[in-house]
This record gives sequence, C-alpha cells and structure tokens, in this order.
Amino acid sequence: MRTTLPALAIALAGTLLLGGCFSAVPDPKVSELDAKYMAMVPQAEIDPHYARYQINDPTGEAPGTVVVETKERQLYYVLPNKKAIRYGVSVGDEAFGWTGTAEIARKAEWPAWNPPAEMKKRWPHVHPVEGGPNSPMGARALYLHQNGKDTLYRIHGTNEPEKIGQAVSSGCIRMRNMDVVELFNRVPVGTKVIVR
Repeated sequence: MRTTLPALAIALAGTLLLGGCFSAVPDPKVSELDAKYMAMVPQAEIDPHYARYQINDPTGEAPGTVVVETKERQLYYVLPNKKAIRYGVSVGDEAFGWTGTAEIARKAEWPAWNPPAEMKKRWPHVHPVEGGPNSPMGARALYLHQNGKDTLYRIHGTNEPEKIGQAVSSGCIRMRNMDVVELFNRVPVGTKVIVR
C-alpha cells in the first residue's frame, strides 16, 4: 500500500501527540459575527505542521512573549512552565521581511485594510478594503510598534488560509482566522513581540 505525504504527516503528528510532545489547543468561542464572516472566507486543508499545538517552549523567552520564527513559518506564544503555543503563519517574502523587537500597541477585530503608500506605489491596483470577510486583514489584527512608532507591520488573520506556511506577504505575519482569534484573546496591549 502506497502512503501519501499528507497521510504520513498525519501519522507523524498522531505519533507526536501520543508521545506527549504536543497537545491540541481547542478553538476559541467566537461571536455570531465571527462565525458568519469566517463562513464566508475560503477554507483550506490544514497541514499538521502548521496546526495549533501546545508544545515545549523552544524560544527561551519570558512567559507572555510572542516570538515569530520567520524561517520556520511559526509563531510561538510563550506560556509558564516552559511551554508555548505554536501557530503556523505566513511571513513576508525576502524582499519585504521585517525582523526586530516590537510591542503590540493596538488590537482590532475585523479591521479595515489600508495599504501603505509604498505598497500603493509598487502595486497601483491595491486599494483600501473595509473590515470583514473580504479584507486581507482577516478576523483580528495586532498592530506592532517599535520605540513608540508604528512599524506598519501587523500580526493578522487572512482570507487566503491556503498560504499559511509560505513567504508571501509584504512583511506582515498572517495567521488562520481561528488562530489569530485564539492569540488575540490571550495577548494584552503592551505584549513584547520578537520577529527573527
């Protein structure tokens, strides 16, 4: 019998779960509006490598810190007791990637998207989009500031969940909508974010 790569990945994920290295993190409760909008966003099969799990913390950072490992396409929220929640993400491609330390200065639900001037210059066809299922910002956004100034980079949801695990954005960190809601519920304004 021939084993496909997705079947092998699922079997491997199951083995890891049984071994105690990973544990599933349940979906958060969502509002009626969230459920309505999320149903309007295209769905994509989740690669187990980019699924949401609680794991042993690989970052070494203090509890409450968000760490984005751009090469791994993973975001970690550090928990007490040397644990972390791992989420799969999409990151900026090499031309637009950003790294550094920032803090979450603002949080928003179903935010509008207002492309920055440099993006409009590169791609004249882009235009602002109201918040909702058609917005590239998805269900939630966490706005990153550095030394009191807006970096113009965000951790946000997506209306293209099939691109999780890729380097495709203009620098922002994209998450599945359910994942960004789960993270949004955990992190307060002022949370330290390290992107490396």
